[in-house]
Amino acid sequence: MGAIFFGLTNDGKGLQNRIGAMFFMTTNQCFSSISAIELFVVGTYFARGVSGGERKRTSIGLELITNPKVLFLDEPTTGLDSSTANAVLLLLKRMSLQGKTIIFSIHQPRYSIFKLFDSLTLLAAGRLLYHGPADNALPYFKSLGFVCEPYNNPADFFLDIINGDSSAVAASKMTIHSAILEATEREQETIAVTLAVQFSKCSFYKKMLEELDVLSKEQKRLGTIIKGIPYSTPFLHQLKWLSRRTFKNLIGNPQNSTAQIAIITVMGIITGAVFSGVKNDATGIQNRIGALFFLATNQVLNSITTVELFITEKRIFIHEYISGYYRVSAYFFSKIIADMMPMRTLPGIILTSLNYFTIGFKPVLASFFIMMLTIILIAYASSSLALAVATGQNVTSVANLLINICFVFMIVFSGVLVNLTTITSSLSWLEYFSIPRYGLNALQINEFTGLRFCTETPVGVNATCVSTSAYTVCTGEDYLEMQGIGTTSWDLWKNHVALICMTITFLTFAYLKLKFLKKYT
Repeated sequence: MGAIFFGLTNDGKGLQNRIGAMFFMTTNQCFSSISAIELFVVGTYFARGVSGGERKRTSIGLELITNPKVLFLDEPTTGLDSSTANAVLLLLKRMSLQGKTIIFSIHQPRYSIFKLFDSLTLLAAGRLLYHGPADNALPYFKSLGFVCEPYNNPADFFLDIINGDSSAVAASKMTIHSAILEATEREQETIAVTLAVQFSKCSFYKKMLEELDVLSKEQKRLGTIIKGIPYSTPFLHQLKWLSRRTFKNLIGNPQNSTAQIAIITVMGIITGAVFSGVKNDATGIQNRIGALFFLATNQVLNSITTVELFITEKRIFIHEYISGYYRVSAYFFSKIIADMMPMRTLPGIILTSLNYFTIGFKPVLASFFIMMLTIILIAYASSSLALAVATGQNVTSVANLLINICFVFMIVFSGVLVNLTTITSSLSWLEYFSIPRYGLNALQINEFTGLRFCTETPVGVNATCVSTSAYTVCTGEDYLEMQGIGTTSWDLWKNHVALICMTITFLTFAYLKLKFLKKYT
């Protein structure tokens, strides 16, 4: 900051630079306090509205969206009542009869569920105790000396064996495989080792090795498998439903929709009341610049909320993407269309509508819409930068810190806190990366062109005009010239072109970061 505000002069530009330096030091402390607030978790997006069982069924339903050939589930019956659990397993059984492979872990299923299994794998202490047809599991353990009692659930019986329950061993088989019996009296890990050794000697194990050997040779013959994700729906279909989901989430989350709009409305009313009735004199110039600066920087700082757009859903996005639900491009554009654009367009419309005529800006309809367009483009460019910085980050506070630093330096080079014509050449190039600079330049050209602040041609110092050591500011063009801002039509629209180009560039960078985000472990 010392390099930017270095060498203050005792003239009009020096006065502007002094005020800018003091303003920066004050607001910088305010920005620093924001990071302290972010350390506290104040809530979640949605209140708990479904039970654990409903959430489990929803998760299973999500996995069925892409109609997968192989489906992996982790304890699909946990949290469900017996009737619902049975219904879920019957559905999975019907899917398996349609040629799909269903693989899932389950703990102590009841018999009506157990009899649906085609293949059974028993694991304990990281060792394989059995793998083969589910119907052959009881005869296999019977051959080892473990006999299932009548009316006993086979699943409970297998757990009894693994846990060392000696009552599972029939008295008539006590002399068979005494090593197993001795193992049941020691630690569970020893039982698992003993049963694993016994399984490695049986025909099921040998058959499994033969099948694995055949599959291994077949894979080598086919060559390297290229990792790819097949999509069952076209891009536009994915974009449609993702946009609908994003918009529903936006509406269903008052913190990101209703509250923001309400705050913007209140701020617009207060801003209009503070700057209302600007005059065409020296105070009018100051008030106009203050109002335009506030509107522009308000849009920039409000864009910080965009940081959370991809961070909060990162894990969900990765899971759904690798499951083949949708393309990265469909997800990215749905967020832009259904979240970022509405939440940046509506505040711009509200602020302009509430403040333009209340403050007393130039009463020209075209200028009104140009201001609205400019404020919206400032919000788009700032939000795009926030996305480019935040995409791929895991912690919201880190992304907020980075984007705050970027925005603070951009505001310094906006042209209000420091006169850009006084900055040294070694730092002046930074102004071309300032989003507020382009926005403020467009707003100032739009407002000041054609304005006159003197009732007559001034001679010397006019009490109604802004006087500097060089000349008196009597027209809007004079003020723009003092700030180094052109007044032609291209000087106005080139700022909009710059904001659009910055928006596209930042969004492209954010998309590439999302595209090449590490999604596999």
